[in-house]
Amino acid sequence: MADAAALALGKTPDGTGFMRAGSGAPVLLIHGVGMGAAIWQPQIALMQDRFDLIAIDMLGHGGSPLPPQDAGLPDFADQAIRLLDHLGLDRVAVVGHSMGALVAQEIALRAPSRVSSVVCLNAVFRRPPELAQAVRERAAALGGHGDPQAIAATIARWFGDPIPPDLADAAATAQTALEGVDAEGYARTYRLFASADTAHVDRLAELAAPALFMTGSEDRNSTPAMSAAMARLAPSGQCLVLSGEKHMMTIASPRKVTQHITAFLDRTADVAASADAAFDAIEFRRALGSFLTGVTIVTTVDEAGDPRGFTANSFTSVSLEPPLVLVCIAKKALGHQAFSTSRGFAINILSEDQKAASGIFASKAADKFASVIWQPGQTGNPVIEGSVAVFDCDMEQLVDAGDHSILIGRVHDFTHNGAQPLGYCRGAYVTPGLSQEALAAAPPGTEVGAILESEGRVLFLEAADGSHQLPAGHGLGAANDARSLRGKLAAKAIDADLGFLYAVWDDATDASRTHVYYRGTVSAPLSGDGQIRLVDIDRMADLKIADPAVRSMLARYARERTEDQFGVYVGNEVEGEVRPLARAAPSAAIHSGHG
Repeated sequence: MADAAALALGKTPDGTGFMRAGSGAPVLLIHGVGMGAAIWQPQIALMQDRFDLIAIDMLGHGGSPLPPQDAGLPDFADQAIRLLDHLGLDRVAVVGHSMGALVAQEIALRAPSRVSSVVCLNAVFRRPPELAQAVRERAAALGGHGDPQAIAATIARWFGDPIPPDLADAAATAQTALEGVDAEGYARTYRLFASADTAHVDRLAELAAPALFMTGSEDRNSTPAMSAAMARLAPSGQCLVLSGEKHMMTIASPRKVTQHITAFLDRTADVAASADAAFDAIEFRRALGSFLTGVTIVTTVDEAGDPRGFTANSFTSVSLEPPLVLVCIAKKALGHQAFSTSRGFAINILSEDQKAASGIFASKAADKFASVIWQPGQTGNPVIEGSVAVFDCDMEQLVDAGDHSILIGRVHDFTHNGAQPLGYCRGAYVTPGLSQEALAAAPPGTEVGAILESEGRVLFLEAADGSHQLPAGHGLGAANDARSLRGKLAAKAIDADLGFLYAVWDDATDASRTHVYYRGTVSAPLSGDGQIRLVDIDRMADLKIADPAVRSMLARYARERTEDQFGVYVGNEVEGEVRPLARAAPSAAIHSGHG
């Protein structure tokens, strides 16, 4: 194993070039088209004190030989496996970027016993037709060695035009790599990359290894929708979207990206290390983590009068009469003493905008409350501004439960609003916005609409013939797209917040057309537009609505709204099924609760 302070350069008998550094669990790093092993130097510098890092030069790159003229992903995967054999490594974690992410998947599918986990950065998957055509045209137009125009266009696509000053160094690094790559090796690899986005469509369900699919919110070529789709298909898949990042986030924001890589590798290593245990506690926690929950910050005041708090998703209601709720805190948590001896506590259910607060209260930060706006509730417990709901409780009972304590509170006061809650599942945050972001990649013919509610009434648009329609458009779109849902709402000055997905169905007469409807809220007062109507939920059945599928959906909405128990309809306009959304139940805490 290489010394942690040294970077070793090597070649295998078949001519594959590679770099190696560090010590610890082995990790194979696979770059994207036009780059090389050296592009991983930021990750090597940050990870080499804990991992044995092997960065490969893909076929056609660096010192490695050319790929075949009609190369496929198996050619690149076999090259990597031969490198592992040469180094005597039986099992590794594989981290791949862009084209390298496709190779990483291919390795894990071809040789599952050799791969402990997979991290796919900025991976492509089922490109939309326009994007696929653009990539094919770029592949066909590749010029000679160091084509300045092609390189300039690539750098602009990756970093922006003009390049922001804070990305100048990263852009220069990428440009140097592109200028140095073998022209024929680049062309052969890029032609494969242009068509390989569908290579694993039918195989991802066989991916046995834990897999993290991470991309940037601003990556237009390896979109969040693609990573979300791959994570859904992979049995142990997770999706992570980094806000503000583009395609070359590995060198543009290496510290941020590497922190997420190492955190994932640590989690999967913990699972592997305990695999032989009679009862696998880590795997048990993972199984519990499959339950989608909300995220809360639990607060109290200690004996000295100082506010204390921790992040948890182990929250549920217990009783309506009397009003009781519970939350769990780990006995090893720093705040356990304060909470177990307090007279009460407040449970602040977080909104989508409070991810940062969740992370801070899950950490050992010295002054967590400096990061939020708060005030004492009626019982004196800290109430955090911006929360979706707050339950201010007196302590009813403290229950000993293994390595946790259960705090049962009697609700003294509560508040709630229409903001969208923050979710948590399988070690990652989940928000309704993710599904809306993924919808941006849907076919243009998709009809996207919304059931928008305000104080027990639903918003409709009334036509000249007296019929009523829900607001809907071609795609989710943007405010300046007149045909889209957002464009139509903007045109009528309707201030709406889209929430949860409510129904998806295929058109029975046009198989290419899909209907997608969300639940949401609308703010009053509304504009004076004569078409806008707010109709009481129990009066919707009296409206003239032409589309029978929409009528059926609204009848279901009225029933579920009365019961406050919603589901998601999936099918077509003739038949399908309603998949209920589970109610909250006890689950493992996001963190141990560093109060």
